[in-house]
Amino acid sequence: MDVFSRISSGGYSIEGTTIIKTVEMHTGGEPTRIVVQGYPVLQGETLLEKRAYARDKLDEVRARLMREPRGHGEMYGAILVPETEHTQGGEADIGVLFCHNEGYSTMCGHATIALGRFLVDTEDEQVFPKRAQLEFDEAKGETTLRLHAPCGMVNVSVPSIRKGDSVRSDPSREVRFVSVKTFAAATDLIVEVPEELQWPELRKAGKSTVRVDVAYGGAFYVVVQEKELGFERVRAGVDLKRLDAATATLKELVGARKEVFRGHGLEGDLEYLYGVIVVDEGEGWIGLGGLDGRVGVCFFANQQVDRSPTGSGVSARVALARAKGLLREGERVRFDSLLSVREGGAAGAFVGSALPGGRVLVEGKAFYTGACGFAVEDAFARDGFVL
Repeated sequence: MDVFSRISSGGYSIEGTTIIKTVEMHTGGEPTRIVVQGYPVLQGETLLEKRAYARDKLDEVRARLMREPRGHGEMYGAILVPETEHTQGGEADIGVLFCHNEGYSTMCGHATIALGRFLVDTEDEQVFPKRAQLEFDEAKGETTLRLHAPCGMVNVSVPSIRKGDSVRSDPSREVRFVSVKTFAAATDLIVEVPEELQWPELRKAGKSTVRVDVAYGGAFYVVVQEKELGFERVRAGVDLKRLDAATATLKELVGARKEVFRGHGLEGDLEYLYGVIVVDEGEGWIGLGGLDGRVGVCFFANQQVDRSPTGSGVSARVALARAKGLLREGERVRFDSLLSVREGGAAGAFVGSALPGGRVLVEGKAFYTGACGFAVEDAFARDGFVL
């Protein structure tokens, strides 16, 4: 362990760099790299100001952690922010910035589920200064947490058990969170696809337009039924490269329609299209299928493919179903990814249900996969790279 110790203590680091320590988790197969030590101090009064500072002044750190050789094109991260305007005002316990292959997202459900467990399990007040203030309900076996995300306040309930003098998260039960206010931004939106941008499956189907919905679940998503894109039976397996090409084109076309994302009372930093979710045929007019489940394949940021059912996407899809009169308040619905729909993968599914006031309750499990100390020994790999 001598080399491991030297790396972890900075013995192989070049001048001007620090060891960044992380806790690694997954939710439904989707990774969350939680930064616990070594990230530079964020400047700004509000969380959105700190997000802008991270983007404009510290983006090389995100690139270092998300890109190869320390990460990969599908890596996802969470940067803990102990002080925000809401933690200072007593409305939040801790803040967070979410990051990915392209930049910084406004909300992330799978990472929120992972963070719920980690923030209950840690006792390090340098990592989480308000940890001792979390309330543990012995009768319910549950710890509550108020998380300040860039999109707003997210309340998290973490199944917990007492072990001696400590309280630990219970991995056998689902973490639950209540979303920010969700809504349908546009329904049955017709998107014209210019001939030069049409993908083979669309041409084969004899189509030049795509009908989509747009909804907000802490981030904006296009929700499109598979046949609208010229695909069938996505849940049975699909050529992801072809689906990637189709959704990238669709995202560009819808994302250019700025009026869809404005006028909803959101901060300007939130008014953009984050991802495209391809769903089972019938979701948009039959409904979400209860606990039999619906499959969704989410392409987000720079075309990352979510391994999980996408927590904020679940919130957006519930909001859509409510807007279309296809879902009752309190009705629980199972959401699957391409992984959880496989035999033996059910533990990766999420459950969503509509709450009063446009909120959505999302349930899922997260698990630890490791802990790392990332060093920089050479300039070539300092900021990571993408092939």
